[in-house]
Amino acid sequence: MDRTTISLPEELLERLRAMAAERRTSMAALIREALEEKAKSYRPRPRSWGIGASGHTDTASKAGDLRPEPRSWR
Repeated sequence: MDRTTISLPEELLERLRAMAAERRTSMAALIREALEEKAKSYRPRPRSWGIGASGHTDTASKAGDLRPEPRSWR
């Protein structure tokens, strides 16, 4: 198991201490439990095949603004 350091606001730290004492567990176990619960709901975004991927999410909405006026064929 790896160690990490996090910074927490004092009020959150006090609430975690109280919760850990109430449950008779360590703060580390309480935090791991909360992180596991949060990580369960994570679903990575589907990746495109890269065909035509510009990296911009608003390309289609801008395309109409950038399209030149058609020239007359007569």
